Amino acid sequence: MAPRLCSISVAARRLLGGPGPRAGDVAAAAAARFYSKDNEGSWFRSLFVHKVDPRKDAHSTLLSKKETSNLYKIQFHNVKPEYLDAYNSLTEAVLPKLHLDEDYPCSLVGNWNTWYGEQDQAVHLWRFSGGYPALMDCMNKLKNNKEYLEFRRERSQMLLSRRNQLLLEFSFWNEPQPRVGPNIYELRTYKLKPGTMIEWGNNWARAIKYRQENQEAVGGFFSQIGELYVVHHLWAYKDLQSREETRNAAWRKRGWDENVYYTVPLVRHMESRIMIPLKISPLQ
Repeated sequence: MAPRLCSISVAARRLLGGPGPRAGDVAAAAAARFYSKDNEGSWFRSLFVHKVDPRKDAHSTLLSKKETSNLYKIQFHNVKPEYLDAYNSLTEAVLPKLHLDEDYPCSLVGNWNTWYGEQDQAVHLWRFSGGYPALMDCMNKLKNNKEYLEFRRERSQMLLSRRNQLLLEFSFWNEPQPRVGPNIYELRTYKLKPGTMIEWGNNWARAIKYRQENQEAVGGFFSQIGELYVVHHLWAYKDLQSREETRNAAWRKRGWDENVYYTVPLVRHMESRIMIPLKISPLQ
């Protein structure tokens, strides 16, 4: 992917009059290679800077869903290798009780172990129905929940480190719903350049339609507290081969390459995790 984007960028600069030997020959070759009926619009538009309308609202207001007030928390727990099985058993015994208790305005969205990526890692995704007030209500009640406090004490002996983020969901993504398995899940994490979240959202609002045929799109989120300008895209596949075929099929759809062209320059760092759901995960 990267070499293709680089070659497009070089061709565009030369076509716009940049210095270089035999500019006419280079321009002709570039035009012959990239300027066709199938990609005429995206190729020509790629020569110009994509402008986003200036707005005065926070990007959380512009990009998140208006009809819901859901807040999400994602947790990353790095477990001591010798304790991973015990950690999974402990979480499977305790976390469903919070999920099912109507006094707690929180619910499990998904629970996984990382298969490829950081090893001996657990990832948990929670939904708080009611936003920040629901989060604070849960936190205050958990301070007096003796079983949960004992769970945290026991769990702490098994962990090397842990971190979390509070997230909002993009308005144009599916809201995560329980799935039957078996599936594998890919969590693709993008750390964006500050100030580029609106542009990212503008492009993905158009591009998500190219990734819906196999219902692989589970959810899309952006960080509000924790490390900022972080985007998480969650995908589901039957297996790694299905993932490969689905991703390759996207490249055959007109417009997908344009989305990649515009969004790659916005990214500082990206990471992919392949995850296996725990028994308690609503996403199987």
